Amino acid sequence: MALQHPSAPSRASSRVHAGTARSGVVHVNAPHTSHFTVVGNHLLQHRRLSATAIGIGAYIQSLPEGSPVGVKALAEWFPEGEIRIGSALRELERHGYLERRRERLASGRVVTRTYSYNKPGAAAGGPPPPEREPVPVPVPVSEPEPEPAPEPAPEPQVAIAPAPAPAPPPAPQPVHPQAADLLAGLRRHDPRLLLSERDVARLAPGMSAWLERGADPVAIGQTLSGNLPEPMRNPASVLAYRLNALLPPHLPAAPTSGKQARPRPHPLQNCDGCDRAFRSPTPGRCGACPPAASAAA
Repeated sequence: MALQHPSAPSRASSRVHAGTARSGVVHVNAPHTSHFTVVGNHLLQHRRLSATAIGIGAYIQSLPEGSPVGVKALAEWFPEGEIRIGSALRELERHGYLERRRERLASGRVVTRTYSYNKPGAAAGGPPPPEREPVPVPVPVSEPEPEPAPEPAPEPQVAIAPAPAPAPPPAPQPVHPQAADLLAGLRRHDPRLLLSERDVARLAPGMSAWLERGADPVAIGQTLSGNLPEPMRNPASVLAYRLNALLPPHLPAAPTSGKQARPRPHPLQNCDGCDRAFRSPTPGRCGACPPAASAAA
């Protein structure tokens, strides 16, 4: 049986060279002979710059002369949006790594040029910021892009007239005094036409239109309550439809000729005494028969 050595190092740990840090990052460096940029640690280890600003600053230092470094050009290369990239460029300007100047060309056109400083303090003539040994950082090299076109002139502003004030709502129409009573009394014609106070107030203007056109109240009740559907789930909706769809025309004016309209004759009645027919507004005895009291005596 083989002896066990619980304290023996594992195969992975046996390959660690002497002097390797026990924790943290371990650099595995390979020499670069092309396509690399030397960037100072004062930028890569800046304590007041964001990670986005440090990365964009290192990327700009790796670009060839004349490459566009505007917000839109950088947004096509980095996944960050234009807002974060614009904020990072302003950070680099505040700490002296970028400078934007508007310069006039020989042709007279004004362009904006961006100057990138790999050592802000030394480029401005002042003391350089504290730095460590430069660390070569491999970054991709992009092809130069053509110079951006000049910004178009702002369009003239057009004064827009204010929108007109909304028209006031129409004044409520007066309601006929008999409208609510007629609507509430429809349940005498059919018990299903029992309306609430809210329905009566809502249907009162429609009933007023009928009364204002000279419609007879008795005829209105018969028209609205006749031939109701079966079953009738919502009587208020049925009445609202009939008040609108069956609205009669205006009653024509009475004739203005000199001849007066002939009164209609009284209906025929049967005499209670002699059983003869005679015209009278109410039933009873004819003129030839004595009154009912004397006949009984």
